[in-house]
Amino acid sequence: MSYGFHSPIRARFQQRYSRWDGTQHIADFTADDLMEAISDDVLADGNLERALQRLMRWGMDGKDGQMPGIRDLMDRLKRMRQQELNRYDIGSVLEDIKERLEEIKQMERDGIQERLERGRESSGEEGTGHREQQAGSEQAADDGAGANPDAELDDFEQQQALQEMLEKMAERKLEQLHDLPEDPAGQIRGLQDYEFMDQGARRKFQELVEQLQQQVLNSAFEGMQQSLQNMNSQDMQGLQNMLKDLNQMLEDKANGLDPNFEQFMHKHGHYFGGQDINSLEDLMDHMAQQMAAMQSLLDSMTPEQRMELWNAMQSVMNDPGVQEQMQRLSENLAQMMPDNPYAQQFQFRGGEELSLAEATRLMERLQEMEEVEDQLRGVRDWRDLENLDDDKLQKLLGDQFRQDINQLRELTKMLEDAGYIRRNRDGFEMTPRGIRKIGQKALNDIFQQLKQDRIGQHQMDRGGFGIERIDESKRYEFGDPFLLDLPQTLRNSVYREGPGSPLQLMPDDFEVYRTEMTTQTSTVLMVDMSRSMLYNGCFSAAKKVALALDSLIRGQYPRDSLYIVGFSYVATELKPTDLPTITWDEYNYGTNLQHGLMLARQMLGRHKGGSKQIIVITDGEPTAHFDEFGDVHFNYPPTWRTLQETLKEVVRCTREQITINTFMMDRSPYMTGFVQEIAKINKGRAFFAEPDRLGEYLLVDYVSNKKKLERA
Repeated sequence: MSYGFHSPIRARFQQRYSRWDGTQHIADFTADDLMEAISDDVLADGNLERALQRLMRWGMDGKDGQMPGIRDLMDRLKRMRQQELNRYDIGSVLEDIKERLEEIKQMERDGIQERLERGRESSGEEGTGHREQQAGSEQAADDGAGANPDAELDDFEQQQALQEMLEKMAERKLEQLHDLPEDPAGQIRGLQDYEFMDQGARRKFQELVEQLQQQVLNSAFEGMQQSLQNMNSQDMQGLQNMLKDLNQMLEDKANGLDPNFEQFMHKHGHYFGGQDINSLEDLMDHMAQQMAAMQSLLDSMTPEQRMELWNAMQSVMNDPGVQEQMQRLSENLAQMMPDNPYAQQFQFRGGEELSLAEATRLMERLQEMEEVEDQLRGVRDWRDLENLDDDKLQKLLGDQFRQDINQLRELTKMLEDAGYIRRNRDGFEMTPRGIRKIGQKALNDIFQQLKQDRIGQHQMDRGGFGIERIDESKRYEFGDPFLLDLPQTLRNSVYREGPGSPLQLMPDDFEVYRTEMTTQTSTVLMVDMSRSMLYNGCFSAAKKVALALDSLIRGQYPRDSLYIVGFSYVATELKPTDLPTITWDEYNYGTNLQHGLMLARQMLGRHKGGSKQIIVITDGEPTAHFDEFGDVHFNYPPTWRTLQETLKEVVRCTREQITINTFMMDRSPYMTGFVQEIAKINKGRAFFAEPDRLGEYLLVDYVSNKKKLERA
């Protein structure tokens, strides 16, 4: 019964990332939208290409719609396939064949009955005519004229004999139809040896046989365009010779011999659809693909249904030579490739009926869906999108699906054209503009979490000469910048003197705009890069804050200076352009706060004016320090020597009027005690902040200490 290939059901369990049914509006996303989507991933992972891969795989939600990713498209494809499985009853293929056979048999019975009735009517008319003719003959005899009554009697008897023969033949035909086996294969074999009396039933049966033959032949040989019924003796011999040579080649291969593949293809290549087949392995793979639809159909049936359909299809191979070679081919293929890698077993749950031809086309469509899903599953980045079969995508899934794929192909180009990323030897990297965009996004994220009244104007308790005025005004005092509020000055005169002209201005009438005093600040942001920062989920938050602070200073306080220092086993200066891609120190252990403070103090020493501060983000007490010989010592738990060397550096910073503000990511008693000691020496402040609130605390603290508004 084997058809040559058998494969188990492949079960797949895949995570659903978002609800996408293909009906939502897809907005025209901009490069800014894309940067918004990947910024957090770049900060968390430090890898631009992985962030782009995740965007391509998972898509993104925008303000006006959703851009589906590869996973969404796969989910949509799975739903389409499941709709097909929930729609059809695959067992109806066999029922369709049975119903067509019953229709053929009933048509033949009706035809037999019609022939009998026509014969009886004809015999009745002949009998009536004979009696009338006999009465006329008797009258003629009386008149001396008449015909030969014996000849007329012979014609009537012949007619009666023919009718009796027809009745007996009809009885035998009906008995043959009644005695046909119940299974479709037995009925087909019986009807092939049956002489039909009804020509319509004969044509119907020939159509059924030809369709079954076509399915058998096309399931293995793409170039077969005619059924066995329409083949002349030369065509039949050619098919038999091809099957015989193919079997011999497969058997030679199985026995370790070297078959003459080129000679076979030169002679019989037209049976395989003109495909680019260059070896026996290519030929077997091509046949496996060609036979996959029929094998999937058989595998998706119950064992009983599979047996009946297989036998029915084999029953139409009525040429003994071809039938023998086809059976031999099935056995050879089953031995060499017991599992067809292209065949799938599907679970149908619907009730809609299918013919064999429709079921085969459905299997081909389901297999194409499987192929497309495999292609989508193989997409890792934008380069793999070029390997997708666009024509098959459009054929199976429509224009929208293809447009979604093309949109994914444009992602990197959009970001390149906007100047946010650029190509390098290994792929893509962030540009300075892209990094600034990430910083702006980080800044917006932080301030969106704040209430407006918490941000306010971050007022100071004293005014001064500012670089810009504000909208509030006050009575002029000696020493104020003379930024005259003329309308309010004139109103003051009117309030004092009353209506009239000319206006008399007095010194007390003058109103001037208040001004902001903006101080110049030099800041070193120290970011702990030890392993614990990663394990505690603090490292990404620290990077985001650093970028946001850089963006804030660039946009709002361009006279300020910002340096960034990363510290673990040792400390090193980091450029803002390095921030998105920096990672924790993978190989060195330790938290060398002493070296970080030393490096920060040296950087701030370049600035002779303005205020100076160090902002420390850490989740642990110092565990490493430099000795007087320049060697690093690491110990955990920290030693008294490490703590003392770190506090000595705090004292040096304090002497140089550098404020140290510490943001703790850990609230352990030991850590809290050490930070309080720093604050006691330096008079700076200490904060405890959860990672998701770090930016809020740090940026608000920075802004609130930048501007205070004078109140008169």
